[in-house]
Amino acid sequence: MMMKTMKRDARVLFAGLVAAIALFFGCVALTGCSSQEPADTPDAQSGSAGSDQAGSQNGPCTFTDDTGAEVTVDNPERVVACMGSFANTWELAGGTLVGASDDAFESYSITSADAVKVGDFSSPNLESIIALEPDFVIMTSGSGGRGGDSSQADLKQSLEASGIPVAYFEVTTFDDYLRMLRTFCDITGRDDLYEQNGQAIADAIDEIKASVPAGDEPTVLAMTTFSGGTRVQNSSTMTGAMLADLGVKNLADENQSLLKDFSLESVIELDPDFIFVVPMGNDDTAALKNLTEATEANPAWATLSAVKDGRFITLEKELFLYKPNEHWAESYQTLFDHLYA
Repeated sequence: MMMKTMKRDARVLFAGLVAAIALFFGCVALTGCSSQEPADTPDAQSGSAGSDQAGSQNGPCTFTDDTGAEVTVDNPERVVACMGSFANTWELAGGTLVGASDDAFESYSITSADAVKVGDFSSPNLESIIALEPDFVIMTSGSGGRGGDSSQADLKQSLEASGIPVAYFEVTTFDDYLRMLRTFCDITGRDDLYEQNGQAIADAIDEIKASVPAGDEPTVLAMTTFSGGTRVQNSSTMTGAMLADLGVKNLADENQSLLKDFSLESVIELDPDFIFVVPMGNDDTAALKNLTEATEANPAWATLSAVKDGRFITLEKELFLYKPNEHWAESYQTLFDHLYA
């Protein structure tokens, strides 16, 4: 009898031990960034905002970037961002910069007083980056975009050989921005800034999408235009994805040939309800000139429903060419007002 009791007790003890181990590893798996703050500090005991202030020591953070690589950083203070929108997002997460690509200074309000330029985002200067002795470099894994093709992926090996942690992100949609902001706020320990610059905007966008009239599906053609020509955008692009979220029918999704060769005749034949145009470059007039000359030369252009009814709309590049970051809800609202107001 005693032997049976001992065996039963041993089984209970073993089961309890297994459960405890599983619980421990489950908690570890759910924690991407660990804090080194002692448990008996005033901030830790009270749950005050001390850990939410810029410059707080949040401890090492390990995450997976958009290339699938595992990256670990530990309270980085000398950060270089090689994409303007990424530099802006890092600051929105409470971080500061020592370097950023040229477009960060030209298209975004970078506030880090000591930040210097490290070249165009399409070809950042490796020597300039390394000279800043960064402890974290943020790059884009995209292979193209405004200004030309990106070659940032080619710098990964050299940076890692210098002992510099580097993470790659690819941001097209609001969800992409939200994911990157979440990672940055995990690194800085600023959950308050994620709520302010991420979740609050997500809630506002959800309200806008919920206001889309049921059963209404306007047809849309979205384009970017520049001095060298015009490109049509489908729903995989930034503006195209927002339009899709707002319940439109993007004609480029069903007419893939428009993506390769812009054809004014094809646009006239499709006769979209709305035409949205985003000018690229520093001069909107110069960017629109190519398209304007083509449309004025074709009398059929004036017969388009979008043109006749005042639904040929030029969109601001600050909201529809550059990543709008904390202004994503404004971008959505702008499109909603054009479509349904």
